Amino acid sequence: MRPIGVFGGTFDPIHYGHLRSAFEMLQALRFDEVRFVPCGDPPHRGLTYASAEQRFALVRLAIDGQRGFVADDRELGRDGPSYTVDTLASLRAEFSERSLGLIVGMDAFLGLPGWHRWNEILDYAHIVVAHRPGWKAPDIGVLGDLIAERGTHRIDALHETTHGRLHIHAVTQLEIASTEIRDLVAAGRDPRFLMPDAVWDAIDELGLYAAEAAPTAAGTAPTAAGTAPTAAGAAATREN
Repeated sequence: MRPIGVFGGTFDPIHYGHLRSAFEMLQALRFDEVRFVPCGDPPHRGLTYASAEQRFALVRLAIDGQRGFVADDRELGRDGPSYTVDTLASLRAEFSERSLGLIVGMDAFLGLPGWHRWNEILDYAHIVVAHRPGWKAPDIGVLGDLIAERGTHRIDALHETTHGRLHIHAVTQLEIASTEIRDLVAAGRDPRFLMPDAVWDAIDELGLYAAEAAPTAAGTAPTAAGTAPTAAGAAATREN
């Protein structure tokens, strides 16, 4: 069975930069599927601008109809900070015989030694680094040693074992950031063509990221739209 890609993130909101990277990984690395796992309670960022349920609903809208893309809500139902190693342990328990590939950007990879129990990640999955122009993989230090010991240029190596390897793969660079999208919406400008129309329609209808919206603790809903919609309510904006 082909590997499963694991693509985590705050997705506040999800946009074409996320989607294009995931799609290229799906095809090039021959993943059976890529699972989008919105962060429930980001340990690196105590506040989000949309609730976990709303962000998950936006992910569902973004990937609707795309074969091989799956929305995974396992972090939403877990108490405490959403640590990647715990998510991978949960996936490993569910897919004990499958190869798992954790997809991270080069910027995130460079910060890997600061992650919670980071040295256990390869016990559960491979690490797949999405490389963009302007970033250079380290060749010294703890990450340089990790690449030397676990790195592979062979995509087949990700299929032959369930975990433990590190692969760096180039992806198309799309200069889109969730921060910039939130700023556009707050300024009353239209972010269309930076994300799927269904995502923007839901953001607009729910009043997310508007100028009067304030950051919210993870797991709670922002006040911008008055009452907080549920994940099902956001998804219902466009049939999922």
